[in-house]
Amino acid sequence: MSMANVLVIEDERPLLSVIKKKLENAGYDVVTSRSVDQAISYLHDGVHIDLIWLDHYLFGNKDGLDFLNEIKKPGSDWSTIPILVVTNTATMDKKHSYINFGVEKYYAKVDFRLDEIINDVNKLL
Repeated sequence: MSMANVLVIEDERPLLSVIKKKLENAGYDVVTSRSVDQAISYLHDGVHIDLIWLDHYLFGNKDGLDFLNEIKKPGSDWSTIPILVVTNTATMDKKHSYINFGVEKYYAKVDFRLDEIINDVNKLL
């Protein structure tokens, strides 16, 4: 049985490192990215991804919504990949924007522990 591949898009290096280690300990292969462009590049290069862990604020001039605009385009090969948004942005407008894109779940970092989110990853995969 092959492990599921999780793409984690998070620009805070220490947090990215912790998320990667926790997901690997849970049995997942993890690909990490700190920017929208790098994440899109992985997808274009054919890296197989089973689930995306997405932050709103990212390194560079594009955010999580820009990423979703790219991968949720009609006819996109990636439009069916489940996405969990894990971010510091807790405004209702932002949350609704992500929900309207069809993300599986939206987490405000202050309200959830990593273990709780990883439990949801386990349920989805």
